[in-house]
Amino acid sequence: MIENLISFSLRNRILVLLLAAGLFAWGIHAVRTSKIDAIPDLSENQVIVYTEWMGRSPQLIEDQVTYPLVTNLQALPQVKYVRGASMFGMSFVYVIFEDDTDIYWARERVLERLNYASRLLPEGITPTLGPDGTGVGHVLWYTLDAPGMDLGEQRALQDWYIKFALQPVAGVSEIASFGGFQKQYQLSLNPHRLTYYNLSVTDVIRAVRAGNNEAGGRKFELSDIGYIIKTTGYLHSVEEIERIPVRTTGTTPITVGDIATVQMTGEARLGIFDRDGEGEVVGGIVVMRYGENADEVIRRVKEKMTEVAKGFPGGVKFNIVYDRSELIEESISSIRRTLIEEMIVVSVVVLLFLFHWRSAVSILVQLPLTIAISFILLNAFGITSNIMSLTGIALAIGVIVDNGIILAENAYKHLSQRFHELNPETPNE
Repeated sequence: MIENLISFSLRNRILVLLLAAGLFAWGIHAVRTSKIDAIPDLSENQVIVYTEWMGRSPQLIEDQVTYPLVTNLQALPQVKYVRGASMFGMSFVYVIFEDDTDIYWARERVLERLNYASRLLPEGITPTLGPDGTGVGHVLWYTLDAPGMDLGEQRALQDWYIKFALQPVAGVSEIASFGGFQKQYQLSLNPHRLTYYNLSVTDVIRAVRAGNNEAGGRKFELSDIGYIIKTTGYLHSVEEIERIPVRTTGTTPITVGDIATVQMTGEARLGIFDRDGEGEVVGGIVVMRYGENADEVIRRVKEKMTEVAKGFPGGVKFNIVYDRSELIEESISSIRRTLIEEMIVVSVVVLLFLFHWRSAVSILVQLPLTIAISFILLNAFGITSNIMSLTGIALAIGVIVDNGIILAENAYKHLSQRFHELNPETPNE
């Protein structure tokens, strides 16, 4: 078959050259459209199920949340194994699928099974899916440089403005917030007063929920103008919570302020985020989706951050603490420089040792063509241009040249033998 292929190529040289030129042009296009990252994504094909049940011990979480979810999710198709982790107030279940499974198909199957498994969980517990990002999807970390603004205000700015502005950027799976205080109203109940008024914690919770609500009315017309009637009952201050009636004794209402201390404070935290030992900061983590171009995602996020920063209060700005694009640029630049240097050195060595320009050109033309075809294959198999894949191409240059030299020498030897067979009187050189 090889002989027939060689014979066909010799008889159709123009066709072979056009095919090579077409592959080279396709390869150039593949180089420009190749997904770029610093490191290869070797993480498993997984779907994370997160369940929150605050205030419960890890053993209770394990028995009533993690175990029912793990046993039900094991029956999904194309699942390799299921891992579960229980901690204080939280449960994590990692469903690992086969490597060739489409991640969004896997997420749909997990969500279908959760609709059934949720019936086995305690009342009020709702498991949710984690972001559709990989283990190396954290491409950008930022903090807020906000002098004069407390941690609660910074976290509110992050959660209610920045996060919603960056989330729609193409290729972003999630903006994970960290640091600061999440503002909340806290009621510290006095047990002696609860006993005195014969009230329970459930009574207080029910009263607060009923007092934080809006009710709709109806529409009526007056003088050809339509009016909508409604009651506004959402709570806006500590004083409004203190005035909520829990029970009425005779004609005297017992309010929340009579049995509890109400204050605005931050949610209880299990840790802090400190930067360079200079104090706590607030920020976010940009998580990239599966199969996205990390370099392009970071560029789009930075452009959006420039736009978002225009709406900040005075003196507030972004402070990027981790940017993978810098590592990507350094890695790609290093490998690109190595490739160019290797191609130049190999070309000089081949020209010096062969000392025959036609043979040297036939060998050297393989280098750019082979590298271009390599990028076509990288894109076809969904492999990013990272430090590992490009290093493999750089190491293969020596093999490409060796094969070319061997084939050129073998062809020259057979041509020489054939020439002397046809011209026996010609002396050997």
